[in-house]
Amino acid sequence: ICISIYLPTTPLTQKIGEARLKFRHLISEAAEQARTGGHNKRDVGLAEIGLLDLADDDNFWRVQANSLAVFATPAGLTTFRLANKLEASVEVADRFHLLPLMRAVTFPHEAFVLALSENGVRLVQVFSDMPAKKVKVPGLPKDAASHAGKSTINDKSAYTRIHGEEGQRVRHLSYLRAIDAALRPILAGRDTPLIVAAVDPLAHLYPHVNTYHRMANEQIRISPDSIKDHELARLSIPVLDSVYAEDLFKAAQIFELSSSSGRTATDLTDVARAATYGAVDTLFADMNDTRPGLIDDKGHVSFAKEDTAGNYRLVDEVARRVIVNGGKVFAVRDGEVPGGRSVGAILRYPA
Repeated sequence: ICISIYLPTTPLTQKIGEARLKFRHLISEAAEQARTGGHNKRDVGLAEIGLLDLADDDNFWRVQANSLAVFATPAGLTTFRLANKLEASVEVADRFHLLPLMRAVTFPHEAFVLALSENGVRLVQVFSDMPAKKVKVPGLPKDAASHAGKSTINDKSAYTRIHGEEGQRVRHLSYLRAIDAALRPILAGRDTPLIVAAVDPLAHLYPHVNTYHRMANEQIRISPDSIKDHELARLSIPVLDSVYAEDLFKAAQIFELSSSSGRTATDLTDVARAATYGAVDTLFADMNDTRPGLIDDKGHVSFAKEDTAGNYRLVDEVARRVIVNGGKVFAVRDGEVPGGRSVGAILRYPA
């Protein structure tokens, strides 16, 4: 028996009571589903006890994000705090309901924020389920003036080799190149978005020296000197939304190009078969599609009239098979799937 529970929560501890109450209701619903579905009573009881213990754990509920995912079996449970806003749901089956969790993987709401000014620079790591933290970066310049070996970079004297606006630009670029160089070992091998928090001229100049492949086009246009890390995390959310929207748009463009060569499928039965045989490279899946049924070892789909403990959500199972066979899954919302259906697949070879 596998019990999957999702519910919306809040980072505000003083307002978490409503979510805890909802969680208890979902536990009762899961237990009822399990018993009417014919599952072993002892297994159901053990899973229910574990969930009720979690509901009573004050320390656990003290720190939450925007949603909570809980996966329970008779042997124990696993939880995930998520930045995404998810609807409350419960499912009992022989496997976990993972598509909403895949949404968090598709759009993880994690980033690095480069808080940049002439007076100093710091790198802040933003997480979906933990407070933001400052990252130690060896070799990071203290500020623009000390990097230039001057008391100020706003020296307008004509007695230096480079002076005025030209001198400022040269010193700014040197400062920014040193920052980019210091960041390279930290960011190497990552795919986490980098968001710049700065004002002009540094905000305008930094993209010209940046060498990291995942720097966001949109910036936080504010002087970060007096901005706390948690506030930078909050300001990063709309920027991350635009980053993920751009990722999704690019993937949808590839889907359209692949359609002309016969390398796409949008019918659930076709996609299920392709996923079973490892033919799906990229899957777009509507995470809110709840159609129940079964998919056999050859990819044949049997639709069920109602959701019971003896079946599972078909789109969820298709996504699982894609991942098992090395494909990528975009867990999206209704209306975001290319082709206008509940699933859209880019195939590894023409159908």
